[in-house]
Amino acid sequence: MKRFLVVIALAGVLISCKNTSENKNDANDSVVAETVDDSEVKTNYVPIDSDEALVAASLMAAPAESRDGCKVIGYNMVGEFVTFREGDNEFIVLTDDPKKSGFNAACYHKSLEPFMARGRELRAEGKTGPEIFDIREEEAKSGKLDMGKPGATLHIYYGESDMYDPETNKVEGAHYRYVVYLPFATAESTGLPEQPVGANHPWIMNPGTHRAHIMISPLYNDEKE
Repeated sequence: MKRFLVVIALAGVLISCKNTSENKNDANDSVVAETVDDSEVKTNYVPIDSDEALVAASLMAAPAESRDGCKVIGYNMVGEFVTFREGDNEFIVLTDDPKKSGFNAACYHKSLEPFMARGRELRAEGKTGPEIFDIREEEAKSGKLDMGKPGATLHIYYGESDMYDPETNKVEGAHYRYVVYLPFATAESTGLPEQPVGANHPWIMNPGTHRAHIMISPLYNDEKE
């Protein structure tokens, strides 16, 4: 009789263990299934093929809290330079040029507009990069060209793709770069090197000229110091 009871007890334990194991396997299968489902979620990037999409993606160059109040200018989808909308804060967004490959939008302090507008004007006249530099250098030194407030910033949002996510307005693979304009500043006046000492370290470019500026390029998510 005792042996019979022992056999029954052992059978109960085995059944219990089997059920527990099956339950664990079911739970593990569920976790695996959820993990697979999560890994299969992909961003739906689509072409930037309208003025609305162009503006939305280009506004990503501006600080998030300032995007609603930015003035937006630039080339529209048919190649006309237009004002997409007026603004009421300190920023102007220059949209990506849809006729050029890749993506490059900028957001800058409105005090820099005379400098930026003069560059666009000279470029439209067919002047080369070096010619534009020399003309603005001379005009800035003479006081003819307003260089804006010292420390005014330019934010650049750029990448090789011209696809964006209409849910977030982020451009595929795009990154940020920041510029702080300090006309005629030098390495000595700022204490910054004239070449970057690390991937995300600030440095001064065009030192001693009207176009002197601090360059700051944040690390990408997949980069390390």
